[in-house]
Amino acid sequence: MANSTYNLEIHKVKKLPETAYYISDFITEAEERAILSNIYAAPKPKWTQLSNRKLQNWGGVPHSKGMIAEVIPPWLDQYLEKIYALNVMRGKRPNHVLVNEYLPGQGIMPHLDGSLFYPTITTISAGSHIVLKFLEPSKDDRKTDLTHRFSLLLEPRSLLILQDALFEYYLHSIEEITEDLIDDSIVNLDMCSSSFVKGSVVTRETRISLTIRHVPKTTSFKLNIGNKR
Repeated sequence: MANSTYNLEIHKVKKLPETAYYISDFITEAEERAILSNIYAAPKPKWTQLSNRKLQNWGGVPHSKGMIAEVIPPWLDQYLEKIYALNVMRGKRPNHVLVNEYLPGQGIMPHLDGSLFYPTITTISAGSHIVLKFLEPSKDDRKTDLTHRFSLLLEPRSLLILQDALFEYYLHSIEEITEDLIDDSIVNLDMCSSSFVKGSVVTRETRISLTIRHVPKTTSFKLNIGNKR
């Protein structure tokens, strides 16, 4: 699965502060179907239900005292290998996947990913598009005072990579709405399919996101929870 043929500079989002890369067709439709099938075939206890979405952790549960590493099944590990081949984590191999399910009308509050992870976020989207909003905190450290600066359109089957200020400084969020207006705030529209037209309103469907990251602090042993390589 590893593919090192991508020239990331071609996929750099030029209208953003440092640093974001966007690949609109990172996986195929067949791969997308297989991902969704495997995620929904996972046993019910694998899901964690939150108030506004549900999620799965693969590879372990990140914790400040260290993540107890679990073996990631081959159907998912191939995408960690594909990310690893891009060399966006300075030689570190991803070891954790957070799967989020967003139904239409569900989202996530503005947040930073935090110190448990190597400072690079890679996200594969499946099932539906989403608009990811980026907000700048107030200069006087009032964390509730945020200004929307720009947005990214994430298409199904796309990959987004965030680093530098887009990891450390700008918060990101998804609004809890059922439709997205394709407007001037979306700075990567020229990198997306022609089916997304400025001024149009696009209805959301159920989206699955795979946020693939490297957790530096892990235990020295792995738990094999019924998954064999």
